[in-house]
Amino acid sequence: MLFNSAEFLIFLPLVFAVYWLLNKQRRLQNLWVVAASYLFYGWWDWRFLILIAFTSGLSWLSGIRINRRPKLWLWLSVVVNLAILGIFKYYDFFATEFASMLGIQGDKLLLKLVLPVGISFYTFQALSYTIDVYKRKIEPTRDVVAYFAYVSFFPQL
Repeated sequence: MLFNSAEFLIFLPLVFAVYWLLNKQRRLQNLWVVAASYLFYGWWDWRFLILIAFTSGLSWLSGIRINRRPKLWLWLSVVVNLAILGIFKYYDFFATEFASMLGIQGDKLLLKLVLPVGISFYTFQALSYTIDVYKRKIEPTRDVVAYFAYVSFFPQL
């Protein structure tokens, strides 16, 4: 769903209307935001929802566990999330350049992955949370729904 599409013109007011109808029911509002955001991200290809859910889940769990083994959970979150981002954004570029340097045909090295909508945004959103918890700037949340709403909030794109 594109921001300049007719679907989005209907989608956005509907999402905000339902959000405000759920007045002061924070948990339901957050559930609604997660559902709407996942619908928005999955509109183009639902399989990319696995990535945002995994990124969100790993970062939320890292925030919870970071007090027990701080460096382990920080690095696990940072390395895994940046690896996912790097593979989707940069793998084909570097594979092509590497093949070119070696003078070989690089087509067989390419993954030809499609870049998921907002992957950079939600990856860095999740990483900023983990890093802030590690640096003790914020307390980790135990509310998984609120956290998933924070990471996936679609209007922030």
